[in-house]
Amino acid sequence: MSAITEFFYFSGYAWYVWGSYGLTAAFMIAEVILVIRGKKSMVNRLARMARLNNSSSE
Repeated sequence: MSAITEFFYFSGYAWYVWGSYGLTAAFMIAEVILVIRGKKSMVNRLARMARLNNSSSE
């Protein structure tokens, strides 16, 4: 095998290694998406609370 092929083959453990990399990348991407969604939800909730607070004080 060539050096590049051997590197990507990982001496027969390629499925474990690349699967781990893929799963880790998927979880990291999901974490970013969930944080962004949570931030948007919190901003909307705070804006709604501010509107309710302002309308009740008038």
